[in-house]
Amino acid sequence: MAILVTGGAGYIGSHMVLELVDQGQDVVVLDNLSTGFREAVKAPAKLVVGDIGDQDLVATVIKKYGVDAIVHFAGSIVVPDSVADPLGYYQNNTVNSRALMEVAVASGVKKFIFSSTAAVYGNPEQVPVSETAPLAPMSPYGTSKLMTELMLGDVAQAHDLRYVALRYFNVAGADPAGRSGQSTPRATHLIKVACEAATGKRSHIEIYGTDYPTEDGTCVRDYIHVSDLVRAHTAALDYLNAGGTPDVFNCGYSKGYSVADVVAAVKKISGVDFSVRMAKRRAGDPAAIVAGSDKIRATLGWEPQHDNLEEIVSHALAWEQQLDVVKQAS
Repeated sequence: MAILVTGGAGYIGSHMVLELVDQGQDVVVLDNLSTGFREAVKAPAKLVVGDIGDQDLVATVIKKYGVDAIVHFAGSIVVPDSVADPLGYYQNNTVNSRALMEVAVASGVKKFIFSSTAAVYGNPEQVPVSETAPLAPMSPYGTSKLMTELMLGDVAQAHDLRYVALRYFNVAGADPAGRSGQSTPRATHLIKVACEAATGKRSHIEIYGTDYPTEDGTCVRDYIHVSDLVRAHTAALDYLNAGGTPDVFNCGYSKGYSVADVVAAVKKISGVDFSVRMAKRRAGDPAAIVAGSDKIRATLGWEPQHDNLEEIVSHALAWEQQLDVVKQAS
């Protein structure tokens, strides 16, 4: 039996594929390559180029490869873009996810892992935030993900589909072995952007808002290494394989760093004092959001291996430098 990874040619999805292949799993990737890269899908994983909203294609892939579990990453993720284009985000993140669920149910797929987000919490009253905190997204991105979570809950009540929704906090870093990393053009992830500035790809970076109610006035986030994140997914698959019931888990370290902290870390690791400019707040950005991670540790037995900001930055920077070498060679 095979595992279908949607969006498996993208940043997080490609790391998931590496983890599953390392475990000896049979993996098939469905990706439309709008933001992913064909070369990010490493053999022996199989790549099918197409859209998750194409129900005939999804049904064919499930039948052809004997898919019995879906790990669903495909979607749009940039908060300010979602504010500018809410209909596009609801189409890509919600409508297409509904189409994927429908085919999964019709095809007899019983295990489903969903890539959700901490954005479902909005600007939480308490930090760290637990899975039982009020859900109040501040952007169409967060709302589009929450709507998919709600649909999964309803589908699981009506059909034989068990799921885990993983609410990501701020994902960063790269495969420690250098096999994959974030290559997305126009990236908005802070550590990626700062590493681009450190390697000369950007003339400067901008800090969006310095008047938040935090210690230094900049936003505070919980940064999780991408390799630890994908291990949360494999732990979730093990949980479902063992008969686990539908559930939702935060994915973070319960540790927050400000934007200024991250910029300082990238400057320290790279040895480059790149230019930093102050800018206005962005729409949809909460002041501080840090994961409560007790539940995922207790229920799934997940234990992070890269819970260190400087290590995360080092891996991200090494990947950025590797991209430079590959570009020069080509």
